[in-house]
Amino acid sequence: MESNVRVRFAPSPTGPLHIGGVRTALYNYLFAKKNNGTFILRIEDTDQTRYVPNAEKYIIDSLNWCNIPFDEGPNKNEKFGPYKQSERKDLYKQYAAILINSSWAYYAFDTSEDLDFLRKDHEENGKTFIYNWHNRAKGKLINSLVLTADEVKAKINAGENYVIRFKSPQDEVLEMEDEIRGKITIDTNTLDDKILFKSDGMPTYHLANIVDDHLMEISHVIRGEEWLPSMPLHVLLYRAFGWNTPKFVHLPLILKPVGKGKLSKRDGDKLGFPVFPLSYTNKETDEISKGYKEEGYFADSFINMLAFLGWNPGTEQEIFSLDELVKSFDLKRVSKSGAKFNPDKTKWFNQQYMQQKNDAELTDLYLPILSEKGFFIESETKKSVSNDKITSLKTARYDELYVQKVVASIKERAIFVADFWELSSFFFEAPTTFDEKASKKNWKENTSEIMHQLIAVISKIEDFSSANTEKEIKEWITTKEIGFGQVMQPLRLSLVGALKGPHLFDIIEMIGKEESIKRIENAIKNM
Repeated sequence: MESNVRVRFAPSPTGPLHIGGVRTALYNYLFAKKNNGTFILRIEDTDQTRYVPNAEKYIIDSLNWCNIPFDEGPNKNEKFGPYKQSERKDLYKQYAAILINSSWAYYAFDTSEDLDFLRKDHEENGKTFIYNWHNRAKGKLINSLVLTADEVKAKINAGENYVIRFKSPQDEVLEMEDEIRGKITIDTNTLDDKILFKSDGMPTYHLANIVDDHLMEISHVIRGEEWLPSMPLHVLLYRAFGWNTPKFVHLPLILKPVGKGKLSKRDGDKLGFPVFPLSYTNKETDEISKGYKEEGYFADSFINMLAFLGWNPGTEQEIFSLDELVKSFDLKRVSKSGAKFNPDKTKWFNQQYMQQKNDAELTDLYLPILSEKGFFIESETKKSVSNDKITSLKTARYDELYVQKVVASIKERAIFVADFWELSSFFFEAPTTFDEKASKKNWKENTSEIMHQLIAVISKIEDFSSANTEKEIKEWITTKEIGFGQVMQPLRLSLVGALKGPHLFDIIEMIGKEESIKRIENAIKNM
């Protein structure tokens, strides 16, 4: 177990949280809890041009729904607050000045027009323009490396726009370590002098990120693979400040279902699955994006699925509670290669969790659906409902225990709670139509007569339990020397409207003798 573990999830509030971001948060959370550490949320909102007002709340709501809440963050245990970078901008300017004074950074006054000209000029000559050691001090660029101290001061006092750039070292092989990928080396001559402080007075991601990670005592930087190219600059910034470098962990991408390229919202729209944990409304376009919560996924199945996108426990076990994930999680078992997203596997996880759920819990989730369908379900907690409300609904004959029995009989065939109605509607109301194909195949010329005889048999049964009813009817079929298919298939059609559903005699017991006879009579009349 590692000691003094402090990790952070640091999203930008530019829109809804992609499931790739949720997985990053999850791995940070699992690693922190595995090592009795602290999981921190930091909002990196330095890019004010892309800031979306409701995105921060969406991020926090998503983490809470996933049951991976942060230990420190905005308005919560602000030990190193504030935790929003826009509220820390004066701090970053001080650290930019430290880099200037130590010659690790410099002022650059080049206009965007100047830089565009140089880029095009290089392109015309088959070259690529890079702002770094080979041109920063040769006079073509306007920066404090070629200007005198007085000239720099005059430009700043005159209000000229400037940025602060990092001075990348020359002729060095930089050696770095990633906890997943091992040793990484890079020639510093290939690095450009990244902007650390922008002309609008805000730091770039690079400076703010490093300063905050240091001041918040982050021990491990666990983030997406897309930040791997930034690792050399970040390692060099730690060196420039004279700070200890945290351990870096770059997670593999979540790939499209076809396996090529990063999973995007467009992939979800095209193939009909969400890529966000919660639904999200774009207030500019009113476009609504689907979320896993609203699509009927359980939070624990969603998290279980995400954990396996890039990590495996080294065993055959696939279903893990959050506590089990915490105990089993190991960064050494995180893959280097991308993880292909599988929508069908995601549904499989939800179905597995469906089977593990308590019937009473699932019943509570089903009751609102039944209420919308117009069924009043009697329970101790709902007896205060007014008589007017009851009479406006279809029936008050069903109670929660009945619904719980229904749920127990159908849940193994469901993926989502939303599937329950289609799988169980016949438990609550008689079918009004009959499957045409099944009817043609199973309702013969003599079927109505057989069903009349069956009604007589059912009427005489006193013990209407599933087992006894099955025994009595099967004995009658055997005695009458009728084929079982000649009775069972039409009987199921009569009660359900189709050849589907759980054990036939469980249905008969549930709906009762009177209702069973009514449905058979209705089928005879309408077939």
